[in-house]
Amino acid sequence: QVQLVESGGGSVQAGGSLRLSCAASGPTSSGYCMAWFHQAPGKEREGVAVINSGGSTTYAESVKGRFTISYDNAKNTLYLQMNSLKPEDTGMYYCAAAALGWWLRLSPDYYNYWGQGTQVTVSL
Repeated sequence: QVQLVESGGGSVQAGGSLRLSCAASGPTSSGYCMAWFHQAPGKEREGVAVINSGGSTTYAESVKGRFTISYDNAKNTLYLQMNSLKPEDTGMYYCAAAALGWWLRLSPDYYNYWGQGTQVTVSL
């Protein structure tokens, strides 16, 4: 059983930065993809970034060049470094995990383990 706990959300002005963390417990070291999802108020959950156990990554077009996903194997922790934040980045951010092997999937339909979410608010 995989358990995920996010932290690091908060309020920031546009152009600022935040780093989200997701502490993982359980069998996530091999064959798992870890991902971050964003859910804006009143909208569906959307994939932001994903990393596989080989370290390969993919990003949504809206965050390319601004966000960086990484995973620290020693700490079993997933990170999302968010720079140049925009008001449209506001919402809940969830980390997720799935035994997808090398596939880098941004659709939430592929993920079966979820954290509780952390709120990010970006103001002008």
